[in-house]
Amino acid sequence: MDAVRLLKVSQHALAQNRDVLDIVAEAWQAQALAQAIGGHLATTGPPELRGEARGLSEAGSRGCAVLDHPGLRQGGVRASQLSEVTDAASALTSLGVLLGDVAMALVSVACATDDEGLYWQCMEAIDAADESSDRVRGMLRRLALRDGERSAEALRKSATGPP
Repeated sequence: MDAVRLLKVSQHALAQNRDVLDIVAEAWQAQALAQAIGGHLATTGPPELRGEARGLSEAGSRGCAVLDHPGLRQGGVRASQLSEVTDAASALTSLGVLLGDVAMALVSVACATDDEGLYWQCMEAIDAADESSDRVRGMLRRLALRDGERSAEALRKSATGPP
């Protein structure tokens, strides 16, 4: 399944869940997607993204490790369904939005809980989502820079005319 489609499914699932454990499970799912998308782009994505994509994959892995409740609560690990990243910019933009929403949901859980363990788990997961978001923003900047350079080159070629 394409990354953008998986991210939409995750966004919808996060928005529908009100139960604390389901929210934590969706946070885990989002980090698993960050890990999978990063890994996919590290091996098959544009060369200028590969280093940062490895970093995203590692950050997603750390994000999964800090959460106690694996994403198996509702039908397994969504990230295992990832088969392609058709449009890296769209996938990264959607992932960035999802990670922001996850962080906000985890803040709500942390503020509402009396369980100190869950509180600290949420704090660590918020940090991990922030780190993943930083990687996503870095990759989007690289894509924008690449696209700007390509546009400038195309303009230079069209201005000079045929050889």
